[in-house]
Amino acid sequence: MEIRKIATNRRARHEYFIEETIEAGIVLTGTEVKALRLGKGNLNDSYAQIKAEEVFLYNCHISPYEYGNRFNHDPLRPRKLLLHKAEIRKLAAKIKEKGYTLVPLSMYFDRKNRVKVELALAKGKKLYDKRHDLAKRDAAREMARALKGKPEY
Repeated sequence: MEIRKIATNRRARHEYFIEETIEAGIVLTGTEVKALRLGKGNLNDSYAQIKAEEVFLYNCHISPYEYGNRFNHDPLRPRKLLLHKAEIRKLAAKIKEKGYTLVPLSMYFDRKNRVKVELALAKGKKLYDKRHDLAKRDAAREMARALKGKPEY
């Protein structure tokens, strides 16, 4: 079995400098897992926070399961992330340090069919950093285009 992506936060890499990534489990109800199997997860505008030595994921939208009737879940409820205490303490120290935040990059099913979240310890980019990245990407694209048409010797 391979890893199957559910959702990715594409804006995160544009908005933040990614310093470090970490894999975390997530506490879900039955209908949430069923909805995620149908690909109904969305990580846009989501973030993680540490409260009382526990990590929670906020604004992660998991659409209600179509056949869930009264057992359905709240789509935007805070979800607990599963990390070791040492990892949480390390992340908490970094966040208190200097302008870091926890941003989810992707959500996926691992090899054992469990839902995992890839969390990033990230620092916000300034507007000029974003412009610099766009210019660099455009230059690389132009070079690739120019090299594509020329024969190799």
